[in-house]
Amino acid sequence: MKQKSLYHTEIENKAGISGHVRSLTGGEFNQLTSSPLKAVPGTNPEQLLGAALATCLNATLEAEEKRRNLSHQAVVRVAVDMGRDYQGFQFWLHAQVKLPQVEHQEAQEILEICERRCPVAKLLINNQNVKIELVDEFIPKGEFE
Repeated sequence: MKQKSLYHTEIENKAGISGHVRSLTGGEFNQLTSSPLKAVPGTNPEQLLGAALATCLNATLEAEEKRRNLSHQAVVRVAVDMGRDYQGFQFWLHAQVKLPQVEHQEAQEILEICERRCPVAKLLINNQNVKIELVDEFIPKGEFE
C-alpha cells in the first residue's frame, strides 16, 4: 500500500559540519553548520536532533492537551550528548517533559500516549540511548545520566 504524504521536504548538506544544510523543497531552511567541538558559528547535528524531538513531542503534547480541553502548558527540554564508541561516535538523548496543569498520573498517561504518537519519538524510542521522562521540575543535565 502506498503511503500518502501530508508534507514533503528534501534537505541537502554538501559540506558536513563545515558549511550549510538547506531545504530544496518544503519551505525555506538554510542553516550554517559547524562542529560542536569548535567555537565557531553554526548549528550541529546534536542541536538539530534535540530541536526535532523537543518541537515534535511538544506539538504532540499540545494536541493531546487540546483534546482533553486543557490549556497548552507542556514544556519539553532535551539534553543531547555526543561521545565515542567502538566505531566512532554516538548520541545520548534525555528528554524531560513538564505538564504542570495536571496531576502526575494524568501527566504520565498523556506523555505515554504522546510518545506513541510523536513521529520523532517513534523513530527514537526503542534506542537504549534515548530517555524520555516526566518531571515536576527540570533538572539541569551535564553529561548523559
